Amino acid sequence: MNWFGAAIARLTRHWETARTHRQCLSWGLVGVLLLAAGPAQADPLVTDVAFSPRSDGQGYVMRVRTTGRPEAYLLRSINEHTLKWVLYNTALHEEYEARTPGGPVERYTTTQQNGHLILRIDLDENHSVSATAYRDGASDDLLLNLAYEGKSPVASTSPNDSKASTTTETSNTSTTTTTESGTGAGESKERDPLASVSRKRSRLDTVVIDPGHGGKDPGAVAHGLYEKDIVLDVAHKLGDYIENRLDIEVVYTRTDDRFIALEERGHFANRKGGDLFISVHVNAARSAAAKGTETYFLGRSKTDAARKVMKRENSVVREYEENPDRYDEYDAEAFVKGELFLSASMQFSEEFASLVQKQFKNRVERRSRGVHQAGFYVLWSASMPSVLVELGYLTNAQEARYLNSDRGQTYLASGIFRAVRKYKKDYDKGLVSSE
Repeated sequence: MNWFGAAIARLTRHWETARTHRQCLSWGLVGVLLLAAGPAQADPLVTDVAFSPRSDGQGYVMRVRTTGRPEAYLLRSINEHTLKWVLYNTALHEEYEARTPGGPVERYTTTQQNGHLILRIDLDENHSVSATAYRDGASDDLLLNLAYEGKSPVASTSPNDSKASTTTETSNTSTTTTTESGTGAGESKERDPLASVSRKRSRLDTVVIDPGHGGKDPGAVAHGLYEKDIVLDVAHKLGDYIENRLDIEVVYTRTDDRFIALEERGHFANRKGGDLFISVHVNAARSAAAKGTETYFLGRSKTDAARKVMKRENSVVREYEENPDRYDEYDAEAFVKGELFLSASMQFSEEFASLVQKQFKNRVERRSRGVHQAGFYVLWSASMPSVLVELGYLTNAQEARYLNSDRGQTYLASGIFRAVRKYKKDYDKGLVSSE
C-alpha cells in the first residue's frame, strides 16, 4: 500500500471510531483531510509541556515540545476560562511526564482521541487572559501565548493546591496521572521571541488566494479570452481589498502567469499557515446560454452538473502535470465513504461558500447557481476551510464581457471580500486561533 492508500486507511479507521464517539464532532475535526507532501511518516509525538513567563511580564508562554512538526492544530475557547487545543495526528511520547503548570494555567489535561491529541487548559478565573497559538519558527514546537488583559497579576513562587492532570484515552481504556502544581513562575526559565507578539493580532490571520490555472494551462478559452488571465486579475483585486481593509495577511499561490500543480497549491497553503483557502475560477459549458456564479466546497458530488465541473477542473492533471499518476487514488466516492468529510472544516467551508453566493446574488446582482460540493483535487490537500469559486461562464458572450471588464472584476472581487469580512467576524467569535 503506498503512502496515500495508507493515509486513507488511517482516516477510515478514525471515522469508524468516531461513529461511536459522536461527541468528537461537536468541536470539529479541522485538518482531517491532511495529505502529506511525500511518503507517509510517523505522527509527531509530544515529549514535554513547559511554562515560562513572558519577557515583558505581561503573560506566560505554554510550550508544547514535539518530535516533528504537527500539520495542523485548532485552538477553541470552551468558555471564558477554559481552552481546548487540538493537535491533529499527534500523540504523547511514551516517556512524557506531566509538568507543573505556571502563570494563569491552573491545570491542564491531555487526552488521546481518534488519533489526535487534545489539551484542555483551565485558566485562573481571577484574571482575564487572551490566548493565541503559534508555531515556533526555530523548532517544531507549538506555543500558546497567554497575555494578561488589564493589570498583570503579581507572580507567586509558592505552590497552591491546584493540580495538573495528564489523561490518555482510547476507545476502551483511560489512564490518568496527577501531579501537584503551582501558579507561580513554573520550572522553565526559557524566553521565546514570539511571546511579545501583540494579543490584538487578528484571530483569522492568513487568507490564501489561488488564481486557477496559469502558464501552459489556460483554463477555459472563449471569445478570445483566457480563464487564467481573468482569475489572476480578480485575485489581485480581492487581495488588495482584504489587505487594505482587514487585518489579514494575503498569500497568493501565484502572482503571475505560471503553472502550479493542483496538489501543490493546497500544500503551499498549509505551509503558509492559511486559515482560509479561496480558489478562483471561471466556468465553461457547451451551451452558450449557460450563465451564473457558483461556489464549491470539498465533498461528494451530488449532481451531474457538479461532477461535470469537477471533471473539467481536475482534467488539468492529465493534460499538463508531469506526474499525473499521483492522483490515481484520489477517488472521490471512495474518499468520502461513510461521510468521512463530516468535520468542522467542511462545515466552515460550506458556511463561507454560502456567504460568497449570498454576496454575488444580493450585492453584485449576478445569477446564483448555488453552493455545491465536489471532489476537486485543488481542495483535497488544503487542511483549512477551502472553496472553489466559479465567477461566471466565459462561454456566454454577455458574461465574458462582464468578466473581462474592470467593473465586473471589481464587483466580483468586492463580493468575495464582503464574504471574507463576514466570515472573519463570525470566525473570531467562535475561535481563539486556528491553523
